[in-house]
Amino acid sequence: MEKFIIKGGTPLKGEVRISGAKNAAVAIIPAAILAADKCILDNVPSISDVEVALEILSSMGAEIKILGKSKIEVDTSRICDGAVPYELARSTRGSSYFLGALLGRFKKASVPLPGGCDLGSRPIDQHIKCFEALGAKADIKHGIVDLSADRLIGTQIYFDKVTVGGTINALLACAQAEGLTIIENAAKEPHIVDLANFLNSMGADIMGAGTDVIKIKGVSKLHGTEYSVIPDQIEAGTFMVAAAATCGDITLTNVIPKHLEPITAKLKKIGVYVEIEDDTDNVRVIGRDHYDGTDIKTSPHPGFPTDMQPQMTTLLAMASGTSMVTESIFDTRFKYV
Repeated sequence: MEKFIIKGGTPLKGEVRISGAKNAAVAIIPAAILAADKCILDNVPSISDVEVALEILSSMGAEIKILGKSKIEVDTSRICDGAVPYELARSTRGSSYFLGALLGRFKKASVPLPGGCDLGSRPIDQHIKCFEALGAKADIKHGIVDLSADRLIGTQIYFDKVTVGGTINALLACAQAEGLTIIENAAKEPHIVDLANFLNSMGADIMGAGTDVIKIKGVSKLHGTEYSVIPDQIEAGTFMVAAAATCGDITLTNVIPKHLEPITAKLKKIGVYVEIEDDTDNVRVIGRDHYDGTDIKTSPHPGFPTDMQPQMTTLLAMASGTSMVTESIFDTRFKYV
């Protein structure tokens, strides 16, 4: 049985370079299908979800080249429109993004319902609503989603609730749809903006990413590009909490301070020292021996991210007074307690 042995009691000190964002990478990799060309991706995190996404592409005929520690070349020019392998799709939530990418390029897709972390119910009804609004037919049997369309026609899409995955699939499917698509109640997370920027670098015409209304003018063809994935907001936040919890002193490099604001605000409120270096945008976090309790409620961006809730809850266990933590995104997020 594998195990971690952790010897605590030592403040964490030093400098750490933050990896590329997982949530952006697992959306951008399927998006490369739309180019039917070579895409060079930099700042790609070396994690299992990325490896699975690349395996899925490779299984469909894409050529993958490792150019460096975090740099890859993806050539999707010879990709076929075959089905995504069941076992690969079931091992990661990000496999659902192959629905939008394959539908956008081939006007059909066959993808098993995704797996990934056990965080309770995460239905894809809003994804299906989007595809059908564009003119696709959807059929779900034996855990496999089949999509087909003669044409994808731009339309107005209103999500009943904010959905990150649904917004990503809408961007993928609509990039080459005919005419104008308007997405209302869109998710605003940083990796939504990153995906839109990646698609635009391939020749897409997307405006409003990062707001709740996104407008997409479909284009007839996309091309290859070279692109660097944004830094990981959650990895950075986790190191920030680790510095605070151990009374440490950590400097984070390769970060975007703006993306960390919901986390930074709560850390400062309880008494953690957080400094943004003006000349580099590096973030320095210094822990202290006393923190005040506070309340946290997770919510879609720009609110406090649900993926940071367990780390912050652990830190609040060290704070004085009573803290209230409310989880509003995933119904089984408190399983760790």
